[in-house]
Amino acid sequence: MLRLSKKMLFAIEAVLDIAYHANGETVQSREITRRQGIPRRYLEQALQQLVRSRILVGVRGPRGGYLLAKERRRTTVGEIVRVVHAMETTDDPLIHSFGSPLAQMVVRPLWLELQEGVMVKLESVTIEDLCSRAGLAGIASEVRQSLDFSI
Repeated sequence: MLRLSKKMLFAIEAVLDIAYHANGETVQSREITRRQGIPRRYLEQALQQLVRSRILVGVRGPRGGYLLAKERRRTTVGEIVRVVHAMETTDDPLIHSFGSPLAQMVVRPLWLELQEGVMVKLESVTIEDLCSRAGLAGIASEVRQSLDFSI
């Protein structure tokens, strides 16, 4: 069953942070932890899984960190949710065939239908959309603050 867990929220925040603050440069996990307050143990696990799933690219070395694997407009929240959902090992009651006929033939199909509707919506929301929302909310991008165009 799809639910918003801490890991899922942290993964979405981390990808958004990378997209919003990177401007083509790598973002180190400690920067994400500082900005978002995400515990490092959750963050590193999520980042590694996002790299394995090709949502992020991990760069090693002293100036290493993480980058989006593709453009912000081509990365969806749904992709991130699917990766984290696969990571979580909770017992999903929707895949077991226990319960009454009402549960199996009415409630479970309804829940699956609702879940699919949520995923369709999440697949339509891009990281670019969330970056735009962050800008409209007045959240300053650190990369934009560090740019100095004075002569």
